[in-house]
Amino acid sequence: MLTTQRSDRVVLNHLSWQQFQNLLDDLGDNRSARIAYDNGSLEIMTPLPEHEYYKQAISIVIEDMAEVLEQDYECLGSSTWKREVKKAGIEPDNCFYFQNESLIRGKLVFDLDHDPPPDLALEIDLTSKSLDRFPIYSRLAVPEIWCYDSGVLKIYQLEQGTYLEHSQSLIFPTLKIQEIPDLIEAYRYLGRRKFRQAVRKWVKEQNP
Repeated sequence: MLTTQRSDRVVLNHLSWQQFQNLLDDLGDNRSARIAYDNGSLEIMTPLPEHEYYKQAISIVIEDMAEVLEQDYECLGSSTWKREVKKAGIEPDNCFYFQNESLIRGKLVFDLDHDPPPDLALEIDLTSKSLDRFPIYSRLAVPEIWCYDSGVLKIYQLEQGTYLEHSQSLIFPTLKIQEIPDLIEAYRYLGRRKFRQAVRKWVKEQNP
């Protein structure tokens, strides 16, 4: 097993699925580190405060958009999603159910061999991560990913096994998702309450 390491992450190579499972058991659920597994390669990443700030801010925007537009949703955070047959596993920065929310409502245990994957995954600072997340998400069949990096929020949708960038979200087709980073920065020093008020006003202005 080969290992490469940086201050906030470690990458293990040539790791079998059983070794991956054992490592998940050893790490347990009460941890800040997040994992990504792609056919033998495993990255364990400890997020930094800046990473967590933007994860939380964008997640708040997603939930407030859904509330204003009266869309049912479920948020499952950095849950572990995996399929042995696909040799793929990942813990997103956050994830949501929208289109399939009614199918998983109230569930606490998931099996992607039977349950639908999240409809939306959120990834922060994608370019700083050592392991390419797209092939993992593709094999898990997550239909849409939002990627935030250096003040830019991009939308990717799964088409025939490949993620392509799109200007509109399947979940919020009437909203200008790319404006979210500017909204976050405009209210970064004004506090969470005023930020959420601004988000809700922004949604209503685009949906009069």
